[in-house]
Amino acid sequence: MAAHPLEPDGAELGTMVEAAVALIGRFLDGLPRAPASDLAELGPVLEAVSPPPTDGGRPLDELLGTLEQAAAKGFETAGPGYLAFVPGGGLVSAALADFLACTLNRFTGLAAPAPGLVAMEAGVLRWLCDQFDLPPQARGLFTSGGSMANLVAVVTARTALLGDDLGPGTLYASSQAHHSVAKAARLAGLSGAGLRTVPCTPDLRMDVDALASAVEADRKAGLRPFLVVASGGTTNTGTVDPLGEMADLAGEAGLWLHVDAAYGGFFQLTDRGRRRLRGIERADSIALDPHKGLFLPYGTGALLVRDGERLRAAHSGAGPKGDYMQDIVGLEGVPDFADYGPELSRDFRGLRVWLPLHLHGVAAFRAALDEKLDLARHAHTALAAGPGLELPWTPDLSIVAFRTRGGRDDDRRLLERVNATRRVLLSSTEVQGRRYSRLAILSHRTHRDRVDEAVELIRAAARLPA
Repeated sequence: MAAHPLEPDGAELGTMVEAAVALIGRFLDGLPRAPASDLAELGPVLEAVSPPPTDGGRPLDELLGTLEQAAAKGFETAGPGYLAFVPGGGLVSAALADFLACTLNRFTGLAAPAPGLVAMEAGVLRWLCDQFDLPPQARGLFTSGGSMANLVAVVTARTALLGDDLGPGTLYASSQAHHSVAKAARLAGLSGAGLRTVPCTPDLRMDVDALASAVEADRKAGLRPFLVVASGGTTNTGTVDPLGEMADLAGEAGLWLHVDAAYGGFFQLTDRGRRRLRGIERADSIALDPHKGLFLPYGTGALLVRDGERLRAAHSGAGPKGDYMQDIVGLEGVPDFADYGPELSRDFRGLRVWLPLHLHGVAAFRAALDEKLDLARHAHTALAAGPGLELPWTPDLSIVAFRTRGGRDDDRRLLERVNATRRVLLSSTEVQGRRYSRLAILSHRTHRDRVDEAVELIRAAARLPA
C-alpha cells in the first residue's frame, strides 16, 4: 500500500485523468443521440449507487462505470433536446476551470489568502456591471444561483430601507415572478402579509398602474413599501416587465428596484436583448444566472448592486468577525467577498466564468445568444402557422409558450406524446388559469435542426386524436 494513499503520484494522476477524460469524451460524443429524458428501469441504478464506501476502496474504472450508469438516468440537461424549464448547457471549458479551481483549492472568501484569484473574480464582476451600465461604485457577487442572488438582494434592500423595523415592510412582485422571490422574502424575515402580488396586463407584464395603487394604499395604511421586483424575462414565458416605467415609479416612490434577470439577463450582450431589457440599467440590483445565459455549469449565479456599499453594509455589519480571523488583514483594491454575501467558505466560482469568457471571447457568447433569439422567433412562427395550436404571446426572448385549441387533457396528452419520443423534453406551466407547454431554447448545443424536429413533433402530436 502507498505511504500516502490520498495523494496520487504523477503517473497515478495521469491514469485517473485519462480515465475521466475518456468518460467525458463518450458522454459528449453521445449527446446528439442521447434520449432527452430516461427514467425507465431505475431500480438497478439506485441499487448500484447506494452501498456505503468500503475500508479498502474500489477501482476507479468501476466507480466511473457506476457514475456513467447513474448519469444516464434522468433529464439530459446537457443535450440539444433539453427544451424544458430553463436550459443551461454546461460548457466544457467551465468544467476544466472547475477541475483547476478544485485542485488549486484556494480560499476566496477573503482577499488575503488568494489575492490574485479574488481579483480575477472581481474583474469579471466589474465587467458584468459594465454590461449593465452600472456606475463605478457598483459591486457584484457570484452566488450558487438566482435564488440565492434574489435572497441577498432582498436582504440588502431590507437593511438599506427598513433597518431593524421589518414589521411594516412591504415587497411587490408580479403574478408571474419566480417563486424564489416569495421564498426570499420569507427567509429575509418579512411576514407573509408583507408580500404583495401585483396583477399583470394581458401581455403578462406587471401592471404599473396597479403597482402604483398598491404602494399608495399601503402607505396610507401605515405600512412601509420598500422593494419592487421586476422580471427581466419570466420563467413561464420569458416576458420582460416594463422596466423603464417601473424604474420611474420606484424613483418617485423611494422604492428599491430589483430586477430578477436570472433567465434573461445575459441577452443584454446582444443588440436585441439590450433593447428589450431597456431600463434594467436603472435597477438598484440585478440577479443573473451565468449557468443559464452563459451556458455554465449549474451552481453559478450572480448579483449586481448599484451601490456596493449598501451590499457590504447589509452583510459585513451583522457583527464582528471571529477572533480566529484576526491574522487576516484586508487588501486595498481587492474585496473580501464574505463582506458582500452570507458565505465565508465558498468555492472559487469566478474561474468558471473568467476562463470561458477569456478563452472563447465575448463575441462567441453574443452569437450563441443571438442564435437562440432567432430560433425562438422561428419556432413561434412555425407553430403559429400550423393547425390546432394557440400562441397568445410573441416571445420577448427565447421561450415559446403554446397550448392546444382543446382543453387541459389535450394539452397534457400533447406534452406526453412529444416527450415520449425522447428526442426533446418540454415542460408545462400554468398561466392565467390555463395550462401551457413551453419550448425553452437556451442551450448552446441546441441549433436549428433540433428546433425544427421539436416543431414537427409538436405539430404531429397536435393533429393526433385524443
